[in-house]
Amino acid sequence: MGDRVRSVRLGHYAVPLAHAVSDAKVATGRQRPLTQIDVLTCEIVTDDGLTGLGFSYTTRAGCRAQFAHAKEIAENLLGEDPSDIGRLYDRLSWAGASVGRSGAATQAIASADTALWDVKARRAGLPLAKLLGAHRDAVRVYNTSGGYLQAPIEEVKERAAASLADGIGGIKIKVGQPDMREDLRRLAAVREHIGADTPLMVDANQQWDRPAALRFGRAVEELGLVWIEEPLDAYDAEGHAQLAAALDTPIATGEMLTGVPDLVRLIDLRAVGFLQPDVPRVGGITPYLKVAALADHAHLQVAPHFVMEIHVHLAAAYPRDSWVEHIEWLSPLFEERLRIDGGRMLVPDRPGLGLTLSERRHEWLVDDVAFGTAE
Repeated sequence: MGDRVRSVRLGHYAVPLAHAVSDAKVATGRQRPLTQIDVLTCEIVTDDGLTGLGFSYTTRAGCRAQFAHAKEIAENLLGEDPSDIGRLYDRLSWAGASVGRSGAATQAIASADTALWDVKARRAGLPLAKLLGAHRDAVRVYNTSGGYLQAPIEEVKERAAASLADGIGGIKIKVGQPDMREDLRRLAAVREHIGADTPLMVDANQQWDRPAALRFGRAVEELGLVWIEEPLDAYDAEGHAQLAAALDTPIATGEMLTGVPDLVRLIDLRAVGFLQPDVPRVGGITPYLKVAALADHAHLQVAPHFVMEIHVHLAAAYPRDSWVEHIEWLSPLFEERLRIDGGRMLVPDRPGLGLTLSERRHEWLVDDVAFGTAE
């Protein structure tokens, strides 16, 4: 019969940030400063004694909904062959079909799907990147967490310099303030501080309309940015395509999209130079791989959003040299730390994702539930 899923444990953790952060959505009154990351974990144990860990997340609202949906569908994994990931993905999707194939429903599935891939790689004794077919052992990495809008520009410059000294290869800062001139002043100050040759990106977090985004893009052409991220509403694929055609600086977006068809639309319209899928948001590693294959077929760069703990593996397995985003907010939840050297993040050599939950996680536990037998 082969191995079978013996038990599934779900957890909801609220991991606090060291300091509240603000982006354009906060600066323009659409959201409050971000103070914590809520994480849905899924731990799978098999009859052969293998374990797998997966997770999803939300910023602000949503994790309770993910946890509730995961509780409703988790028992569908019990007694199943954990290697049948595609079939199990369909099984979980159909279990919750009445609530759709995107958003909280598939984000709940993402935690289980990732845990199943973790089991599969651990069974093979390989890092997930190697199981998928790695193209490299380290991926380009840039830092975001030091460039938020609540920080004075001197602090942003200091943190950028510290990141580069730690071996990180690029810097991203937030833009999208009510006064675009302030964005341009901050950006020029960072560019001068880190030098003309250091990769520099900006992220507007969906702040502008089409004319404003075009004005900004034209104003910064001479700065040699790697990309302009989320200049428009995340679902304005046509607008992003118009910007991409009008500007020399590449456009990056896709992180907020929670369904494969929406990401495929960006690809089809040539709306991005850098596609930014997010494993937990798009529904797991299984749908991410579908999107990545289409992106590669279209000769696009991929720069997956956040969750570097998962994306370092997927970026290493993408044919084109990718960027991974360094944000350390989830690090307290895990025992292991990712290594960075020479502008690149090294793929862990441990089997699977190479992650175990930290003992500190109990401090942040909101809710948990288990299905099946522990022994």
